[in-house]
Amino acid sequence: MATVIAPERPDTADARDLIEKLEAHLVPLSPRESRHGYSVDKLIARIFTRVAIASLIAGVALWSSVMALPSRPAVELPARFVADRIFVDVATRGGDTLHLYTDTGGGLLLLREVAQRAGIEDSSSVALREIAADTTFPEPLGMPDRRVPIVQPPPGGGIPFEGMLGQAWFADRVWTFDYPARKLLLHEAAPPPEPGAHTAPLGFRTDSSGKRESSFPRIVAVVEGDTLQLLFDTGATGNLSASALAAIGDSAPAVRATSFITKEVLDRWRERHPDWRVIDNADQIVPGIRVIEVPRIDIAGFTVGPVWFTERPDANFHQYMSQFMDRRVDGALGGNALSFFRVTVDYPAATARFVFVRQ
Repeated sequence: MATVIAPERPDTADARDLIEKLEAHLVPLSPRESRHGYSVDKLIARIFTRVAIASLIAGVALWSSVMALPSRPAVELPARFVADRIFVDVATRGGDTLHLYTDTGGGLLLLREVAQRAGIEDSSSVALREIAADTTFPEPLGMPDRRVPIVQPPPGGGIPFEGMLGQAWFADRVWTFDYPARKLLLHEAAPPPEPGAHTAPLGFRTDSSGKRESSFPRIVAVVEGDTLQLLFDTGATGNLSASALAAIGDSAPAVRATSFITKEVLDRWRERHPDWRVIDNADQIVPGIRVIEVPRIDIAGFTVGPVWFTERPDANFHQYMSQFMDRRVDGALGGNALSFFRVTVDYPAATARFVFVRQ
Protein backbone atom coordinates (compact mmCIF):
# COMPACT_ATOMS: atom_id res chain seq x y z
CA MET A 1 0.00 0.00 0.00
CA ALA A 2 1.46 3.38 -0.98
CA THR A 3 2.24 5.93 1.69
CA VAL A 4 0.28 9.14 1.33
CA ILE A 5 1.66 12.35 2.80
CA ALA A 6 -1.02 14.96 3.29
CA PRO A 7 -0.05 18.62 3.81
CA GLU A 8 -1.20 20.20 7.10
CA ARG A 9 -1.30 23.78 8.39
CA PRO A 10 1.79 24.67 10.50
CA ASP A 11 -0.18 26.62 13.10
CA THR A 12 -2.35 23.82 14.46
CA ALA A 13 -1.80 22.59 18.05
CA ASP A 14 -0.31 19.29 16.84
CA ALA A 15 2.02 21.05 14.41
CA ARG A 16 3.25 23.53 17.04
CA ASP A 17 3.89 20.66 19.48
CA LEU A 18 5.88 18.78 16.83
CA ILE A 19 7.94 21.86 15.94
CA GLU A 20 8.75 22.50 19.62
CA LYS A 21 9.86 18.90 20.13
CA LEU A 22 12.04 19.00 17.03
CA GLU A 23 13.55 22.29 18.15
CA ALA A 24 14.32 20.86 21.62
CA HIS A 25 15.97 17.84 20.03
CA LEU A 26 17.93 19.51 17.24
CA VAL A 27 19.15 22.77 18.77
CA PRO A 28 21.66 21.15 21.14
CA LEU A 29 23.15 19.18 18.23
CA SER A 30 24.21 22.30 16.33
CA PRO A 31 27.00 24.75 17.20
CA ARG A 32 25.76 28.18 18.29
CA GLU A 33 27.05 29.87 15.11
CA SER A 34 24.84 27.61 12.98
CA ARG A 35 21.67 28.36 14.92
CA HIS A 36 19.29 30.83 13.29
CA GLY A 37 17.47 31.56 16.50
CA TYR A 38 13.92 31.46 15.04
CA SER A 39 11.22 30.96 17.59
CA VAL A 40 8.28 28.72 16.80
CA ASP A 41 6.04 31.76 16.13
CA LYS A 42 8.63 33.33 13.86
CA LEU A 43 9.12 30.06 12.04
CA ILE A 44 5.37 29.72 11.45
CA ALA A 45 5.15 33.34 10.25
CA ARG A 46 8.06 32.72 7.89
CA ILE A 47 6.34 29.61 6.53
CA PHE A 48 3.13 31.57 5.92
CA THR A 49 5.05 34.41 4.25
CA ARG A 50 6.75 32.03 1.87
CA VAL A 51 3.47 30.27 1.14
CA ALA A 52 1.80 33.63 0.45
CA ILE A 53 4.61 34.72 -1.88
CA ALA A 54 4.52 31.38 -3.67
CA SER A 55 0.75 31.66 -4.03
CA LEU A 56 1.08 35.19 -5.40
CA ILE A 57 3.69 34.11 -7.92
CA ALA A 58 1.54 31.16 -8.95
CA GLY A 59 -1.47 33.45 -9.29
CA VAL A 60 0.44 35.92 -11.45
CA ALA A 61 1.75 33.09 -13.60
CA LEU A 62 -1.76 31.68 -13.99
CA TRP A 63 -3.21 35.11 -14.89
CA SER A 64 -0.39 35.70 -17.37
CA SER A 65 -1.08 32.36 -19.01
CA VAL A 66 -4.80 33.17 -19.22
CA MET A 67 -4.08 36.60 -20.71
CA ALA A 68 -1.71 35.00 -23.20
CA LEU A 69 -4.42 32.68 -24.51
CA PRO A 70 -5.47 33.67 -28.01
CA SER A 71 -8.86 35.37 -28.23
CA ARG A 72 -11.60 33.71 -30.21
CA PRO A 73 -11.32 34.40 -33.92
CA ALA A 74 -13.54 37.03 -35.46
CA VAL A 75 -16.85 35.89 -36.89
CA GLU A 76 -17.32 36.69 -40.58
CA LEU A 77 -20.91 37.55 -41.32
CA PRO A 78 -22.56 36.52 -44.60
CA ALA A 79 -22.09 39.96 -46.14
CA ARG A 80 -22.30 41.23 -49.70
CA PHE A 81 -20.58 44.45 -50.73
CA VAL A 82 -22.49 46.11 -53.57
CA ALA A 83 -20.95 49.36 -54.82
CA ASP A 84 -19.45 49.79 -51.32
CA ARG A 85 -22.84 49.26 -49.62
CA ILE A 86 -23.03 46.31 -47.22
CA PHE A 87 -25.85 43.77 -47.09
CA VAL A 88 -26.12 40.79 -44.75
CA ASP A 89 -27.98 37.72 -45.98
CA VAL A 90 -29.69 35.92 -43.12
CA ALA A 91 -30.85 32.36 -43.75
CA THR A 92 -34.11 31.59 -41.93
CA ARG A 93 -35.27 28.39 -40.30
CA GLY A 94 -37.91 28.07 -42.99
CA GLY A 95 -35.35 27.97 -45.79
CA ASP A 96 -35.79 31.59 -46.87
CA THR A 97 -33.08 34.27 -46.99
CA LEU A 98 -33.51 37.81 -45.65
CA HIS A 99 -31.51 40.51 -47.44
CA LEU A 100 -30.81 43.10 -44.75
CA TYR A 101 -29.08 46.41 -45.33
CA THR A 102 -26.47 47.44 -42.76
CA ASP A 103 -26.19 51.10 -41.87
CA THR A 104 -24.22 52.57 -38.96
CA GLY A 105 -26.13 55.81 -39.52
CA GLY A 106 -29.57 54.25 -39.87
CA GLY A 107 -32.45 52.69 -38.00
CA LEU A 108 -33.55 49.16 -37.24
CA LEU A 109 -36.47 47.50 -38.98
CA LEU A 110 -37.89 44.48 -40.74
CA LEU A 111 -40.63 44.84 -43.33
CA ARG A 112 -43.96 43.27 -42.32
CA GLU A 113 -44.28 41.22 -45.50
CA VAL A 114 -40.81 39.80 -44.85
CA ALA A 115 -41.71 38.96 -41.24
CA GLN A 116 -44.85 37.22 -42.44
CA ARG A 117 -42.81 35.26 -44.92
CA ALA A 118 -40.70 34.09 -41.98
CA GLY A 119 -43.80 33.01 -40.06
CA ILE A 120 -44.25 36.07 -37.83
CA GLU A 121 -47.86 37.21 -38.18
CA ASP A 122 -49.23 39.30 -35.32
CA SER A 123 -46.33 41.11 -33.74
CA SER A 124 -44.82 44.56 -33.70
CA SER A 125 -41.27 43.27 -33.32
CA VAL A 126 -39.21 40.14 -33.72
CA ALA A 127 -36.07 38.63 -32.20
CA LEU A 128 -33.70 37.78 -35.04
CA ARG A 129 -32.73 34.53 -33.34
CA GLU A 130 -36.37 33.42 -33.50
CA ILE A 131 -36.23 33.32 -37.29
CA ALA A 132 -32.53 32.95 -38.18
CA ALA A 133 -31.20 29.48 -38.89
CA ASP A 134 -28.03 30.57 -37.09
CA THR A 135 -29.22 30.96 -33.49
CA THR A 136 -26.04 32.89 -32.64
CA PHE A 137 -26.80 35.67 -35.14
CA PRO A 138 -26.03 39.02 -33.43
CA GLU A 139 -28.95 40.69 -31.74
CA PRO A 140 -29.26 44.50 -31.49
CA LEU A 141 -27.66 45.29 -28.13
CA GLY A 142 -28.79 48.89 -28.52
CA MET A 143 -32.44 47.88 -28.07
CA PRO A 144 -33.64 47.27 -24.49
CA ASP A 145 -35.48 44.10 -25.51
CA ARG A 146 -33.01 43.22 -28.30
CA ARG A 147 -35.91 42.97 -30.77
CA VAL A 148 -36.26 44.42 -34.26
CA PRO A 149 -39.36 46.56 -34.98
CA ILE A 150 -41.64 45.30 -37.75
CA VAL A 151 -42.85 48.13 -40.00
CA GLN A 152 -45.40 48.52 -42.75
CA PRO A 153 -43.96 50.70 -45.54
CA PRO A 154 -46.17 53.49 -46.86
CA PRO A 155 -48.13 52.74 -50.05
CA GLY A 156 -45.80 53.07 -52.98
CA GLY A 157 -42.94 53.73 -50.56
CA GLY A 158 -40.79 51.12 -52.18
CA ILE A 159 -38.16 50.53 -49.47
CA PRO A 160 -35.30 48.99 -51.50
CA PHE A 161 -34.36 46.31 -48.94
CA GLU A 162 -36.12 43.76 -46.74
CA GLY A 163 -34.84 45.15 -43.47
CA MET A 164 -32.20 47.38 -41.98
CA LEU A 165 -29.58 46.66 -39.34
CA GLY A 166 -28.73 50.12 -38.05
CA GLN A 167 -26.98 51.84 -35.16
CA ALA A 168 -28.75 49.79 -32.47
CA TRP A 169 -27.45 46.59 -34.07
CA PHE A 170 -23.85 47.80 -34.25
CA ALA A 171 -23.96 49.26 -30.71
CA ASP A 172 -21.67 47.99 -27.95
CA ARG A 173 -19.66 45.66 -30.16
CA VAL A 174 -16.39 45.65 -32.12
CA TRP A 175 -16.64 45.38 -35.92
CA THR A 176 -14.24 45.39 -38.84
CA PHE A 177 -15.44 46.79 -42.15
CA ASP A 178 -12.89 45.37 -44.58
CA TYR A 179 -13.86 47.11 -47.80
CA PRO A 180 -10.98 45.90 -50.02
CA ALA A 181 -11.51 42.27 -48.93
CA ARG A 182 -15.30 42.73 -48.91
CA LYS A 183 -15.74 41.31 -45.43
CA LEU A 184 -17.74 42.30 -42.34
CA LEU A 185 -16.26 40.86 -39.15
CA LEU A 186 -17.58 40.73 -35.60
CA HIS A 187 -14.98 40.51 -32.81
CA GLU A 188 -15.42 39.21 -29.29
CA ALA A 189 -12.95 41.89 -28.18
CA ALA A 190 -10.86 44.54 -29.89
CA PRO A 191 -8.08 42.87 -31.91
CA PRO A 192 -4.46 44.03 -31.56
CA PRO A 193 -3.56 47.03 -33.74
CA GLU A 194 -2.22 46.21 -37.17
CA PRO A 195 1.10 47.69 -38.30
CA GLY A 196 0.53 51.09 -39.84
CA ALA A 197 -2.94 51.54 -38.32
CA HIS A 198 -4.16 55.01 -37.35
CA THR A 199 -6.77 55.46 -34.63
CA ALA A 200 -9.44 58.16 -34.65
CA PRO A 201 -11.75 58.99 -31.73
CA LEU A 202 -15.50 58.69 -32.17
CA GLY A 203 -18.11 60.85 -30.49
CA PHE A 204 -21.42 59.54 -29.11
CA ARG A 205 -24.31 61.35 -27.52
CA THR A 206 -24.52 60.77 -23.76
CA ASP A 207 -26.72 61.97 -20.92
CA SER A 208 -25.56 63.98 -17.90
CA SER A 209 -24.32 60.82 -16.18
CA GLY A 210 -22.22 59.78 -19.17
CA LYS A 211 -24.56 56.99 -20.26
CA ARG A 212 -24.73 56.65 -24.02
CA GLU A 213 -28.10 57.72 -25.45
CA SER A 214 -27.54 56.57 -29.02
CA SER A 215 -24.85 54.83 -31.04
CA PHE A 216 -24.54 57.12 -34.06
CA PRO A 217 -20.76 57.64 -34.36
CA ARG A 218 -19.27 61.05 -35.08
CA ILE A 219 -15.88 61.28 -36.77
CA VAL A 220 -13.66 64.17 -37.85
CA ALA A 221 -12.43 64.60 -41.40
CA VAL A 222 -10.44 67.44 -42.93
CA VAL A 223 -10.87 68.86 -46.45
CA GLU A 224 -8.28 71.45 -47.52
CA GLY A 225 -7.93 72.72 -43.95
CA ASP A 226 -11.70 72.68 -43.36
CA THR A 227 -12.36 70.51 -40.27
CA LEU A 228 -15.67 68.71 -40.59
CA GLN A 229 -17.75 66.86 -38.00
CA LEU A 230 -19.39 63.96 -39.84
CA LEU A 231 -21.61 60.98 -39.15
CA PHE A 232 -19.72 57.71 -39.66
CA ASP A 233 -22.27 56.31 -42.09
CA THR A 234 -21.70 52.98 -43.84
CA GLY A 235 -25.23 53.18 -45.27
CA ALA A 236 -25.03 56.58 -47.01
CA THR A 237 -26.50 55.98 -50.47
CA GLY A 238 -26.67 58.01 -53.65
CA ASN A 239 -28.94 57.40 -56.62
CA LEU A 240 -27.36 59.11 -59.59
CA SER A 241 -29.32 60.50 -62.49
CA ALA A 242 -28.47 59.29 -65.98
CA SER A 243 -26.67 62.55 -66.78
CA ALA A 244 -24.60 62.40 -63.58
CA LEU A 245 -23.74 58.75 -64.17
CA ALA A 246 -22.52 59.61 -67.67
CA ALA A 247 -20.53 62.61 -66.42
CA ILE A 248 -18.77 60.63 -63.71
CA GLY A 249 -18.04 57.91 -66.23
CA ASP A 250 -17.03 55.04 -63.96
CA SER A 251 -18.29 51.46 -64.02
CA ALA A 252 -20.28 51.58 -60.76
CA PRO A 253 -24.09 51.45 -60.79
CA ALA A 254 -26.31 54.48 -60.25
CA VAL A 255 -27.26 53.31 -56.75
CA ARG A 256 -23.99 53.38 -54.85
CA ALA A 257 -22.29 54.41 -51.63
CA THR A 258 -21.74 58.12 -51.27
CA SER A 259 -20.83 60.69 -48.65
CA PHE A 260 -23.13 63.58 -47.72
CA ILE A 261 -22.44 67.27 -47.19
CA THR A 262 -24.73 70.17 -46.35
CA LYS A 263 -25.57 72.82 -48.89
CA GLU A 264 -23.77 75.41 -46.74
CA VAL A 265 -20.47 73.53 -46.92
CA LEU A 266 -20.85 72.64 -50.59
CA ASP A 267 -21.38 76.31 -51.44
CA ARG A 268 -18.28 77.20 -49.43
CA TRP A 269 -16.21 74.59 -51.24
CA ARG A 270 -17.44 75.76 -54.62
CA GLU A 271 -16.50 79.35 -53.84
CA ARG A 272 -13.04 78.43 -52.59
CA HIS A 273 -12.33 75.74 -55.20
CA PRO A 274 -14.00 76.66 -58.49
CA ASP A 275 -11.95 73.99 -60.26
CA TRP A 276 -13.61 71.13 -58.37
CA ARG A 277 -16.11 69.18 -60.46
CA VAL A 278 -19.77 69.84 -59.59
CA ILE A 279 -22.68 68.10 -61.32
CA ASP A 280 -26.13 69.66 -61.10
CA ASN A 281 -29.37 67.66 -60.97
CA ALA A 282 -27.35 64.61 -60.05
CA ASP A 283 -29.99 62.66 -58.11
CA GLN A 284 -32.76 60.50 -59.59
CA ILE A 285 -35.06 60.98 -56.60
CA VAL A 286 -34.57 64.55 -55.33
CA PRO A 287 -34.56 67.31 -57.95
CA GLY A 288 -31.86 69.98 -57.86
CA ILE A 289 -29.36 67.96 -55.84
CA ARG A 290 -25.70 68.46 -56.70
CA VAL A 291 -22.67 66.23 -56.25
CA ILE A 292 -19.12 67.53 -55.82
CA GLU A 293 -15.83 65.73 -56.34
CA VAL A 294 -13.38 66.43 -53.50
CA PRO A 295 -9.85 65.62 -54.71
CA ARG A 296 -8.41 64.81 -51.27
CA ILE A 297 -9.79 64.18 -47.81
CA ASP A 298 -7.86 63.53 -44.59
CA ILE A 299 -9.26 60.74 -42.42
CA ALA A 300 -7.43 59.56 -39.27
CA GLY A 301 -4.15 60.94 -40.61
CA PHE A 302 -4.50 59.35 -44.05
CA THR A 303 -5.05 61.37 -47.22
CA VAL A 304 -7.26 59.67 -49.78
CA GLY A 305 -9.35 60.64 -52.78
CA PRO A 306 -11.06 61.61 -54.87
CA VAL A 307 -14.35 61.29 -52.95
CA TRP A 308 -17.76 62.36 -54.24
CA PHE A 309 -20.10 64.12 -51.81
CA THR A 310 -23.85 64.35 -52.36
CA GLU A 311 -25.60 67.56 -51.32
CA ARG A 312 -28.23 67.53 -48.59
CA PRO A 313 -30.32 70.41 -47.20
CA ASP A 314 -28.71 71.99 -44.14
CA ALA A 315 -31.63 71.00 -41.91
CA ASN A 316 -31.11 67.30 -42.66
CA PHE A 317 -27.91 67.32 -40.66
CA HIS A 318 -27.80 70.57 -38.68
CA GLN A 319 -31.22 69.98 -37.14
CA TYR A 320 -32.44 66.43 -37.65
CA MET A 321 -29.34 64.24 -37.50
CA SER A 322 -27.51 66.42 -34.98
CA GLN A 323 -30.19 65.79 -32.34
CA PHE A 324 -28.88 62.21 -32.08
CA MET A 325 -25.19 63.20 -32.04
CA ASP A 326 -22.87 64.60 -29.39
CA ARG A 327 -22.41 67.76 -31.46
CA ARG A 328 -23.57 69.32 -34.72
CA VAL A 329 -22.57 67.48 -37.87
CA ASP A 330 -22.20 68.81 -41.42
CA GLY A 331 -22.75 65.58 -43.30
CA ALA A 332 -21.77 61.92 -43.40
CA LEU A 333 -18.65 59.94 -44.24
CA GLY A 334 -19.87 57.06 -46.35
CA GLY A 335 -18.68 53.86 -47.95
CA ASN A 336 -17.09 55.57 -50.95
CA ALA A 337 -14.62 57.30 -48.61
CA LEU A 338 -14.27 54.29 -46.31
CA SER A 339 -13.58 51.96 -49.24
CA PHE A 340 -9.88 52.84 -49.13
CA PHE A 341 -9.59 51.19 -45.72
CA ARG A 342 -10.01 48.28 -43.42
CA VAL A 343 -11.76 49.97 -40.49
CA THR A 344 -12.21 48.44 -37.04
CA VAL A 345 -14.85 50.28 -35.06
CA ASP A 346 -14.71 49.68 -31.31
CA TYR A 347 -18.03 50.99 -30.02
CA PRO A 348 -17.28 50.41 -26.30
CA ALA A 349 -13.94 52.26 -26.60
CA ALA A 350 -15.36 54.92 -28.98
CA THR A 351 -12.54 54.52 -31.50
CA ALA A 352 -12.12 53.69 -35.18
CA ARG A 353 -8.86 52.13 -36.33
CA PHE A 354 -7.99 52.68 -39.99
CA VAL A 355 -5.60 50.62 -42.12
CA PHE A 356 -5.02 52.03 -45.60
CA VAL A 357 -5.34 49.22 -48.13
CA ARG A 358 -6.68 50.41 -51.48
CA GLN A 359 -4.32 52.30 -53.78
